[in-house]
Amino acid sequence: MKQFVAREHEIEPIPGLPGHLPAGEEILWQGRPSARLVVKHVLKGTWIGAYFVILALWAAVAGVADGQPAGGILFSVAVLIGLAGLALGLLELFAWAVERTTLYTVTSERVVMRFGVALSMTLNLPFSQIDTVALGRLGGKTGTIAMALRKGYRLSWMVQWPHVRGWRFASPEPSLICLPDAEAVAAVLTLAYGQHASARSGHPRLRVAANSVDTVPHAVDAE
Repeated sequence: MKQFVAREHEIEPIPGLPGHLPAGEEILWQGRPSARLVVKHVLKGTWIGAYFVILALWAAVAGVADGQPAGGILFSVAVLIGLAGLALGLLELFAWAVERTTLYTVTSERVVMRFGVALSMTLNLPFSQIDTVALGRLGGKTGTIAMALRKGYRLSWMVQWPHVRGWRFASPEPSLICLPDAEAVAAVLTLAYGQHASARSGHPRLRVAANSVDTVPHAVDAE
């Protein structure tokens, strides 16, 4: 598992992994994003639905103000409702595909992200390439875990989307998005990262990654 990004995973010796783990490395957690959370928080389905509702109300009010017949007003509103249903249906379908084609894995040495609706990829992130880990809460125990990479490692934001932190185009941060049990996953990842750092440094310390939403502390090498 030395590759940074692999483009195929038709044959997986272990689900979610492009190859067998080295001796001594173990899987600590595996999971997928929630399609419901993807629609709401990544694809902004609620906002899109509200937008079509406003358009329908505007069409009805404008039709009445212009003296249009009731049949014409109802037809305009029905068209907008149909378009809204189509748009939201496509979003739901895409979110379902994201959930079905994605599998995140946290091991004792790395994070592996298998994803891709149209183009399948596997992203291999050893802890040595991860600089900070941040937990963004979405309500309750749900959330997204973003990982900032160390200098010298960089990904394409477009290729990684939607498994990437929003609005970080200059330095894309691969993310475990829309997890229903994000707090538990963050705890597992933080502990594994800390143990990995401790094994390679005699004097590890803890710090908190700067994040506008919330952060997960992790171990880094002593200065």
